[in-house]
Amino acid sequence: MENKEARISKRNEISDQFKWKLEDMYETNELWEADYNKVKTNTVNLVKYRGKLGESSDALLEALKVNSELSRLFEKVYTYAHMRSHEDSGRSLYQGYADRVDSLSVEVSSANSFMVPEILAIDEETLRKYINENESLKLYDKAINEIVRMKPHVLSSAEEELLAKAGELAQAPGSIFNMLNNADIKFPIIKDENGNEVEVTKGRYSQLVESTDRRVRKDAFEALYGSYAKLKNTLAATLSSNVKANVFEAKVRKYKSAMEASLHPDDISPEVYDNLIETIHDNMKLMYRYIALRKKILNLDELHMYDLYTPLVKEEKMKITYEEAVNTVNKGLEVLGEKYTSDLKSGFDSGWIDVYENEGKRSGAYSWGCYDSHPYVLLNHTDNLNSMFTLAHEMGHALHSYYSDKNQPYIYAQYKIFVAEVASTLNESLLMDYMLKTTEDKRKKMYLLNYYMEQFRTTVYRQTMFAEFEKIIHQKVEAGEALTNEILSKIYHDLNVLYYGTDMVIDEYIDLEWARIPHFYTSFYVYKYATGFSAATSLAQQILNQVQDAIDRYLEFLQSGGSDYPIELLKKAGVDMTTSEPIKQALKVFENLLNQMEELIE
Repeated sequence: MENKEARISKRNEISDQFKWKLEDMYETNELWEADYNKVKTNTVNLVKYRGKLGESSDALLEALKVNSELSRLFEKVYTYAHMRSHEDSGRSLYQGYADRVDSLSVEVSSANSFMVPEILAIDEETLRKYINENESLKLYDKAINEIVRMKPHVLSSAEEELLAKAGELAQAPGSIFNMLNNADIKFPIIKDENGNEVEVTKGRYSQLVESTDRRVRKDAFEALYGSYAKLKNTLAATLSSNVKANVFEAKVRKYKSAMEASLHPDDISPEVYDNLIETIHDNMKLMYRYIALRKKILNLDELHMYDLYTPLVKEEKMKITYEEAVNTVNKGLEVLGEKYTSDLKSGFDSGWIDVYENEGKRSGAYSWGCYDSHPYVLLNHTDNLNSMFTLAHEMGHALHSYYSDKNQPYIYAQYKIFVAEVASTLNESLLMDYMLKTTEDKRKKMYLLNYYMEQFRTTVYRQTMFAEFEKIIHQKVEAGEALTNEILSKIYHDLNVLYYGTDMVIDEYIDLEWARIPHFYTSFYVYKYATGFSAATSLAQQILNQVQDAIDRYLEFLQSGGSDYPIELLKKAGVDMTTSEPIKQALKVFENLLNQMEELIE
């Protein structure tokens, strides 16, 4: 099948073999409607338990079971509606389904909002007694312990209500930034490689800054950051307000810092965050080597920030059809053993994947599904290298969910964000290793090395730099200091000097990069990209080096869902993120890539 045509295909023009089978979730729309109505009924039933959870172990158990069943059914109804709407935005029936379940989610949240406060109102001794005397309650032991663990940071009902009402104010900085960043900011017109006028947009910027024409890269860089410079004082005030909101809530909830408040729900110690930064600081020489290598290959007297994204090797047109991508991914992941490979092939053959773009289909890629369905993967496959790695990545998520759902009860099946990228990134790491070992062509090998080294630069080093910036600006506010445009830009400038070294010209405009990063409004999140990538790379190396029981430990990790805290699950898999070892192991891979590239260009 030709998947790249001048006209985007309509959905009914694409063969069923390339579409996911949502009928496996609901064979007919009538069955979905029946479950939708059942959720509404169950929502009313749950409210009947309000004020009764502390009466007896049986009352607590009943409420927990009803709430779990309600959440499980709602998840199925919600997932189906949204996945159907993602197939084709032009189908008003399913857009209506999505709107209806969004409204239903508010009803469900409202109905079960009494659960946590009432459980916290039961003293711990009574809770222990309930669990010990009622065998069926033991299933919920960890979930109850998790609620109790948060108790020191939960306020009185009146205070929680007040804080909830103030929540909209706390979200204001992020909302203002989004409006400025997505609606109000306008970028100038520049000339492309062919002298044609093109308006810079955030979407086009990434293509322009990858241009082989240095004049285009420089013009795009200055056009983008020059536009943010005009708003620098407003954006500084916005980011400062967001930090102040975080610090305020952390203090109110009796945390030592905003960082601790953000990490506590995942039971992550601030030492894990600090350890990441410290380990990267100790290994800056690898980044400096990469920067020097980039400067040498591009044959530049000066390497500027706008030279960071242009490929070191002229793009190799590696045309990879979907069928070839599936075959290569299967081969690349054979190292994970017969069970994983068999389940992976089953996923490829059993209607898990929606492969090609069609008119009205949601862009991008994701893995989704519910506890009562097999996983699903949405792609917009084009015949290139990136699409093949996207396939491996999303199938990593899919198999993680598949094993977790099969082996955990519903309440412990969902895994935390901290470990979510491990399975997907590990698949990419194994696929890359396979391709580097089986690619003979020098230019293609250099292209692959460049592709992989950029992942280390952007995911490990750059995200750690972002994480360090967040740490510094929150500490300044916690110390009573102001965050002006000048102060934010000076902090950011100094970090760029530290992370890129003397072979990089730190252009003045890059000091303003903090002004355009949306993740800074979801504070203390980006470090998870670096830790997840490091953990996955470390585990992949153990598997490739045939470390004893490495595959068994990894498969057990995939089956564990949310049955333990993320750090503990990773320890059982073979990586201890409270130490620097997994990060060092990942950086050894980066060093090996540098060695290979340096040998190839000599």
